[in-house]
Amino acid sequence: MFVQHYHDSRGETRDYLMTLDDGELRFWRADPAFAQRYRGTVTADGKTIEGAWEVSEDGHTWRHDFKLIYTRAG
Repeated sequence: MFVQHYHDSRGETRDYLMTLDDGELRFWRADPAFAQRYRGTVTADGKTIEGAWEVSEDGHTWRHDFKLIYTRAG
């Protein structure tokens, strides 16, 4: 398990737990007011991770937030 520290130009900072296991990449944070999670699958050639973020404002009901695809450069 790893920790990813996120920050952006708005001054937002967040820490996510992260795992990469059996071809599946996951990020999540369990903030009760704004929980988030990502699940992505590594493609067979290992060059792409295809997945999506979900968000929950109550920690129970999840909705799709946005799709995110990582592609290895070069």
